Amino acid sequence: MKKLEKLSENAYYTAVELGDLNDLKNYALIHPVNKQVIEGKVFLKDATKATGTEISFNALPPRSEQPYFHIHRKNEETYIILKGYGFFQVDDDCFSIKEGSVIRVSPQGKRGIRNESDESMIYMVIQSKENSLEEHTTADGERVPVEPKWR
Repeated sequence: MKKLEKLSENAYYTAVELGDLNDLKNYALIHPVNKQVIEGKVFLKDATKATGTEISFNALPPRSEQPYFHIHRKNEETYIILKGYGFFQVDDDCFSIKEGSVIRVSPQGKRGIRNESDESMIYMVIQSKENSLEEHTTADGERVPVEPKWR
C-alpha cells in the first residue's frame, strides 16, 4: 500500500506528494465503519493537517461503480472529474459526467458515481461543512510583500 510522502512543513503549511494520478490504485484504506478495504482512495486531511476541509483523490476502476450511495450529516462534497467519463446520480437524478465535470452535493443528497470508460476514472472530492464559508476568493485575501525564492 502506497503512503503519502511529506515534502515540507512548518507552522503555517504542510506539503505532501501524492504522486502520479495514474498510480492512485496503489493507495488503499480500511473504511472505519464497515472495515472494508477501499483501493484507489487517499484522504489528505490528516496528512496535510487541514482544519477546514477533507480532500480525497480517487481512482474508480474501468466499468465499475462506487459500491454504495451515501449522504453526510454536516458536510457538502464537491466532486471534480479529472479523467474518464461515466454517470453521477443524486437522489433520482442521473446525468453524464466527464473530465472537467464539477458536481457539488449538499449533505442530504444521496450520491453515487459510475465509471463507464475503459480506463480508471480519476476524481477529487472536497468535503467541507455546509454554509461554513464566510469569505471567499479575493474578499479573504491580502497581498503581502515577499521575495520569491524561485527567481
